[in-house]
Amino acid sequence: MPPASLTGVDNNPTPTSGRILVTGSADGLGRLTAEALLAAGQAVVVHVRHRTRLPAVRHLLEQGAEVVIGDLSDRTQTRLLAEAVNAGGGVDVVIHNAGVFSGSQVLPVNVVAPYLLTASLLGTRRLIYLSSGMHRSGRPDLEAVDWDGGGSSSYSDSKLLVTTLAMAVARLRPGALSNAVDPGWVPTRMGGPGAPDDLRLGHLTQEWLATSADPEALTSGGYWHHQRRREPHPAVHDAHVQDRLLESLARSTGTVLA
Repeated sequence: MPPASLTGVDNNPTPTSGRILVTGSADGLGRLTAEALLAAGQAVVVHVRHRTRLPAVRHLLEQGAEVVIGDLSDRTQTRLLAEAVNAGGGVDVVIHNAGVFSGSQVLPVNVVAPYLLTASLLGTRRLIYLSSGMHRSGRPDLEAVDWDGGGSSSYSDSKLLVTTLAMAVARLRPGALSNAVDPGWVPTRMGGPGAPDDLRLGHLTQEWLATSADPEALTSGGYWHHQRRREPHPAVHDAHVQDRLLESLARSTGTVLA
């Protein structure tokens, strides 16, 4: 039986969660997450890739959300986005939702951008990284990885690496809560209309980890699916793999994750 809190955002809400940044808020799970958090009275910062995407979040802005703009496939824009968030007072929670399924932007958007935002945003206490069950078929091969988007890295590889990043942050930042979430195969633009999983459950766990006072949600280093911990790929919890990932990203970006 699923936890009782699956019926809503949270049975133990924390009114003082602070500002919550949801990347990739223009559609799919990101927009649904932002809508649910706003409905629950949370202070939300939504994100769109370009000004042309602002109409997609106008209803969220009318409900009180703030907005930041930046293409997460571009490192300069990602850094400027982080600077804008910090200048606006920072955020307490980041839901790293933005992602792409294929093409040259897979690693830049799915891994490099979350890394740069994690390294650059000030004061975050809860960090939630969107993973996928497909990460289990990913390769933790960092020798030939091309963080600029070339090479042969797949979506599965990117989700394995971002899940590893989440666990590295949990290990290195004991004062923060860092977790990864598998939202399931849900009927979004990325998942397709025939996806079999429950769309509501696809974003509930992120909201729960972002806001809940439930003792389970106040843990770190978990890989979650529908508010239950699952066992990820063995490489995810390997400190050696984590360190190699952070070193590779630091060399490529010139930014060290403190």
